Formats: sequence, C-alpha cells, structure tokens
Amino acid sequence: MAATTAPATTAPAALELVHSASGPDQVRRRELAAFLRSRRERISPDQVGLPAGGRRRTPGLRREEVAQLAAVGVTWYTWLEQARDIQVSAQVLDAIARGLLLNAGEREHLFILAGAADPSPAKVCPVVTPAVRAVLDQLGPLPACVVNPRYDLIAYNRVYRRLVGDLDAVPPEDRNIMWLAFTDPAWREALIDWERATHSMVGKFRAAMADHVAEPPYKTLLKKLLLASPEFAELWERHDVAGTGDGQKRFLNSQVGLLNFDFTNLWLGPRPGYRMITYAPADPETRAGLERLAAM
Repeated sequence: MAATTAPATTAPAALELVHSASGPDQVRRRELAAFLRSRRERISPDQVGLPAGGRRRTPGLRREEVAQLAAVGVTWYTWLEQARDIQVSAQVLDAIARGLLLNAGEREHLFILAGAADPSPAKVCPVVTPAVRAVLDQLGPLPACVVNPRYDLIAYNRVYRRLVGDLDAVPPEDRNIMWLAFTDPAWREALIDWERATHSMVGKFRAAMADHVAEPPYKTLLKKLLLASPEFAELWERHDVAGTGDGQKRFLNSQVGLLNFDFTNLWLGPRPGYRMITYAPADPETRAGLERLAAM
C-alpha cells in the first residue's frame, strides 16, 4: 500500500508553530517575523511615496525600504524579520506600524507579538458597535452606560449624562466612575450611599487587577487614585475583593431630586470585561423624575 502523504497545501510555517518545542518567547518572535514579512509584501512602493526602483524579485517593499520608513538600521530590521532575540522599543514599533500602513487591529497585533505597550492605542472602542450605541439610546429615559473593568465610562446615553452634572463637560481622561466618586465633590454628594458604593467599586477594581496587573492603564489609574485620595488608599490597603452583580443605587440629582434605581449588568463579551449598566426606576417618583430629566 502506498504511503499517505500530507496535503501539498499544508502551510509549513503553521505546522512549525503547532509542533514547535520552542519556548513561548521564541514562538512569539517567529510569529512577529512572519507577520512583518506578510505586511511588507502586500504594500507597493507607490503606496508609501517611494519610487518603484526597477524590477523586483519579490512583491511589496524591500527590507531596506521599511527600515527607511521607520528610521531604523537595515541590519536591525533584518534581524527583526529573522526572529533574532533583540530589544524593540514602542517608538520603533509605532514607526513600523505607520510605515507598513497597519490598521488598528494589525497595530494591536504587532505590539502584542512584540510584548510592548502601545503608546497610542486605538481611541475607538470596538465594544461600542453601532448596535450597542443604538441600544443605549433606545433605553432612554432609563440611564445606561458602558464601562470596562477599571470603570472607564466608554459610552453613555443622554439621561445618564445628566445624572450627576454634565458628563460631556468632564475631560475624557477623567470620565472614570471611581475617579469621579473619590475626587469630584458633586459625585460624592450625588451618591447617597457613597461609602458602600466606593467600597464595592474598589473591591471590584482589585479583583479586575488580577487579570490586568501589568497593563499600563490599570497601573496609571491606581497610582492616580492613591495619590489623589487618602480614602481610596485606605480601602485599597484592605485587600477586599468583590464580584460584579446587580443591585440598588441612589442618586441625588440637583435638578429632579432623589432617584432610586435597580441596576443590571449586561456583559458585552464572552467573559467578564466590558459591560452595559442599565438603571431601572425602583418607584413611580423616580420614573417621573427621569422623564423630567430626559425632557431637559
């Protein structure tokens, strides 16, 4: 009987990745090298403002052209595509990403493979799709918002915007529920059960940090809060952790008075992370207050 052979279409690089006994760092370097080559080969010189330069043996850009675009040495870039064990800075990766015309997803993939933090991460959150945005808007007059595990306010509808002051007037970098609760007097006054609410938030944030302890945005927020709020620092030192669940919350709105809510978390992914928080009125007075707030 004739021996069975593997299909000719099997990708050697993929088989090497699956069956490799190399360590994770070496595998990642090989994946990075292959990714860079694939992106380089799909770009023509005219796309990046370079002369064609006569006949080319392979499609796309030459290595020296990518090095020129990224302002790095040709030898250094060649080593990168050869999966050598070399150090690469975030600034150089940023230049390579721009030179290779990477989109947001490709740029993120590049930085992950290189094991570096992106100094200019994508501003658009892929979680807030047009469908999620439509749900937020259609929920009115019920307040609703989208947050991540560190309590950044990713998106919110018109009624949530008015629960405490005017969220649109808050600088985007400060639109974080924990930061506002601990540092903004208006939020402290509006959160009727401030101590219980902040204790719960800190516990959930500490639990989330277990999955994100090395990520710069989490470390930056933690440092800011520790420096800005002794009360946060005291709660943080307790090492309490809390899970995310539904519950009750009360706001004292400066325009319509006391609002009592039952809030619900709707997860926007396959595992706990981004979530939409919806606030349903717990009594007729709150519903009437929300309708007045929505009409303003």
